[in-house]
Amino acid sequence: MFHALRAAASGFLSKDTPPDDLLAAIRVMAAGDALLAPSVTRRLSADYLSRPDSSARLPNTVLDVLTDREREVLCSVARGESNTELATELHMGTATVKTHVSRLLSKLDARDRAQLVVIAYEAGLVTPR
Repeated sequence: MFHALRAAASGFLSKDTPPDDLLAAIRVMAAGDALLAPSVTRRLSADYLSRPDSSARLPNTVLDVLTDREREVLCSVARGESNTELATELHMGTATVKTHVSRLLSKLDARDRAQLVVIAYEAGLVTPR
């Protein structure tokens, strides 16, 4: 799954996704956003952490370019939280969340939120609950 995210996949859903949710997901991805169902995020992180080779982990220095607040936002994105959930959790407006996510994408040279999730796990910033 990590290889697919690195290559070009913009999202993953479970095979039992209801048709209405599937249509909504297609619209999200067509608009250029990424989408990871929470169950997929859990599977992704469990799969990654079950690998014996930890040499694929990014050095923590990759995250040195981030502010503390950006790290908080990255952790929330990696947990699969939406902009609205992030705004509530971190006590900021949705526009501010979008700005932080945009800066993360730029600073970490990531294409979308899915790649931010990969970076957060590979850097060891987050682990599955």
